[in-house]
Amino acid sequence: MSRRTDNRHRVATICREATGLPHHVCMRWAADGLISRGQPVPDAESAAQRAFEAQIVTELAQELRHRPREGALFGFVSGVPTRGGLLLDIHPAMADEVLAAVLPRIDEHYGGLRGVPGLRLTPLGDSWALMRVGGAALVRLRPPRADWQPSLPEHGDGLTQLWRRSRHRQHPAESSAMSAWSCRGSVGEAHALDWLNSRLLRRPCLLNTVVATHGSADTYTHGSMDLVVEWCCALRAAELERRLRQSGLAHRPAGVAAHSRDTPWFPGEIGMGGAFVSLRSGTCRGR
Repeated sequence: MSRRTDNRHRVATICREATGLPHHVCMRWAADGLISRGQPVPDAESAAQRAFEAQIVTELAQELRHRPREGALFGFVSGVPTRGGLLLDIHPAMADEVLAAVLPRIDEHYGGLRGVPGLRLTPLGDSWALMRVGGAALVRLRPPRADWQPSLPEHGDGLTQLWRRSRHRQHPAESSAMSAWSCRGSVGEAHALDWLNSRLLRRPCLLNTVVATHGSADTYTHGSMDLVVEWCCALRAAELERRLRQSGLAHRPAGVAAHSRDTPWFPGEIGMGGAFVSLRSGTCRGR
């Protein structure tokens, strides 16, 4: 085997383990130059697409907290990441919960907007699409079966479903939330967070290794610039960190400046440009 072919196999293997794509597809991507040792999983090209994917991750991390993960950390079992967009295979047992988490609504008890501002759900051929109203960002969802229909939340119990009330334009509360998202942290740090969280969404199979044994995990944020993943067993945090780094998660793209948080402060931290993810593995208790 030539060195070039051997390198392609290594890159393809990393891509397959991160996304769940067939090895031959990843091999073709490597041969076509779509993936490389530096970036074995394709990034989203546009800033709007990265921001949309990052917001989906942030909302799922918060809304699924203390919930069973059914073997899928964010509700997705595999994915097809491309430069122009993202297709995710949604877990059948988590599909409705994932949609309820990301669809925007006003919560009178919570006191504000929850969900991803401007996100709308629409059928798209044999799949469904999460789209940003008034923009080009889009994440396709492949349903668990051909006849699957989502069970969508209604108004009530202090909730106003904005995606039902304002289907084709943003509600003022969504516009305000979008402005707040754009102003979080410094410009460089916010830009880095979009890169980092978008990349996490594009590596579902790697993330799902933490829930492969018991399905028990927790995710949350401390604010706007971090994401915490905690789990009871399966592989150790150091091993997941190694695999995520190998997959190009922390590879700093052009335009993202170095930051003090790029050097881990604690074991299991992966930082880039001021944004970071913390990986924390524990032990099983009474299992």
